[in-house]
Amino acid sequence: MNEPYALINISLLISIGIISLMGFQNYSIIEQFKHYPFEENKSKSYYRWFTCTFLHGNYLHLFLNAFVLWQFGFTVEKLYQTKFGFYEGMAIFLGVYIALAILSSIPTFIKYKNNPNYSSIGASGVISGLLFIYILYYPMNILLIYGIIPMPAFLMGILYLGYSWWASKKQTDGIDHEAHFWGAAFGLLIGILLDPTSIFY
Repeated sequence: MNEPYALINISLLISIGIISLMGFQNYSIIEQFKHYPFEENKSKSYYRWFTCTFLHGNYLHLFLNAFVLWQFGFTVEKLYQTKFGFYEGMAIFLGVYIALAILSSIPTFIKYKNNPNYSSIGASGVISGLLFIYILYYPMNILLIYGIIPMPAFLMGILYLGYSWWASKKQTDGIDHEAHFWGAAFGLLIGILLDPTSIFY
């Protein structure tokens, strides 16, 4: 078997970086491909559920999402390559990315499909899902919250879900907390469906 190496995650990171930078220079790219529930409902442009994950609002947004995707996406892809085979693992990881992009966008679409003033961009829903797949396998690993506060992964996951749910009800900061919450929830579901033994780690 080939040595596990996260080629899909690398390709996604490069694509996200290039397309986000293009969006910084040409706002029409963001307008055409952002998650915009009102327009999606009107024109059936559901491709936006996937394309919005390649766009970001500014350099800090891009850096933070790319860093977390690099950190957890690499681990999850390599894990699937080890479990299912080199090429099979890559295909599964890509499928998981696409599924999480779509599934994490649907709740926001349902909530805001009649609101012409709401839109969002970023890969946070997907990243939340990958983070929770990671937590399935490594629940006791210590993660640093904000790079400072050490916490077991499972506990951080519980707090993250609770905060995302609460923040989605408040919705005062312009962040797509629905995508964060449902991305995490669907990540857990997909992770367990792909490998039921993951719940015993």
